[in-house]
Amino acid sequence: MGTQTHTEVSVARQSPQRPDADEPELDDTDTSAAADEVEVDRPAADRALWDEVRIDPVEIALPAGTGFTLRAYRSARELTPTDVAERDQDDPFLARRQVVEAEEDEEVVILDEEFAALSAEEDDEDEKSDGKRRRGKADADADDEAVPGDDEADADDEADEDDDAAGDEEVPVFLTHKGRLLLFKTPESLVTFIRSGAPNDLSQLDSWNELSERLEPADVAPLDEDTYELDLVVENLRGGHDAWDPALLIEAGEVARDLAYALRLPAVLDMLSAGSSLDDLDEALRASVNGGVGGFLGRRRLKKIGAQTASLGWRTIVGKISAVVDWRD
Repeated sequence: MGTQTHTEVSVARQSPQRPDADEPELDDTDTSAAADEVEVDRPAADRALWDEVRIDPVEIALPAGTGFTLRAYRSARELTPTDVAERDQDDPFLARRQVVEAEEDEEVVILDEEFAALSAEEDDEDEKSDGKRRRGKADADADDEAVPGDDEADADDEADEDDDAAGDEEVPVFLTHKGRLLLFKTPESLVTFIRSGAPNDLSQLDSWNELSERLEPADVAPLDEDTYELDLVVENLRGGHDAWDPALLIEAGEVARDLAYALRLPAVLDMLSAGSSLDDLDEALRASVNGGVGGFLGRRRLKKIGAQTASLGWRTIVGKISAVVDWRD
């Protein structure tokens, strides 16, 4: 997926008053120098630990608030997926068949079905074209003469290759437990949890003990690329094509895919899968930020994507992720 940047809040600052002619300016100079020293020294010290353990602090903003967690990437064969059995028994989305009641106006919105219907309407022409291509390929395959015994052997070889490739692929794993994402409102609460030895899915990593022994609250300072604002996505999409923030939306897609994989949310993975309307949105956004002909074509593609479909789809995604968050103070 592409790179991401985050929405910044501009803070107006008043210009400092000029000191009197007789007043020395030594204090201001010393303060500025001290600030510069902190900005230069701290990040290097903070990142050293994270680089060694190959785990990163992450900050995620959701409609319910903003929290800190951890994420790592490891080979799929090294990881035991989070256990979702207990979570799915109490999953509000499953229990209510993906029906969300809007309390403010008592309106019932069936998010998944609405999104699917809108997506189907927009993609109807593309599906027809794909069907023709698939029929052509099927006819071509039917012309190939099968050799007895070879098909079974080839299928076994391909299955073994696929298994090896899947096992070697690096996949995301978060600070989760029993299918729920653990989000902490402060760095201190995150560190306290890690040091407590409480069960979680990251404890299976070989570097976990080292992190738990060395981590300090000051180390929990996520990089810009590890800070995500899912709480802003739906409103941004509702603003219309001209208001869409490519960086915000691309970043949201990246972390949503990671979370959906780590938390075993197949519905979210399907909504963001290759060929889906939201994946088309992601590709068009990535193309639009490039210069030249590619950027021009990307912007043209964006104009054809329905804002209602995109916002409704992302509303569903953010809702499903929020439903499996375990907030910790």
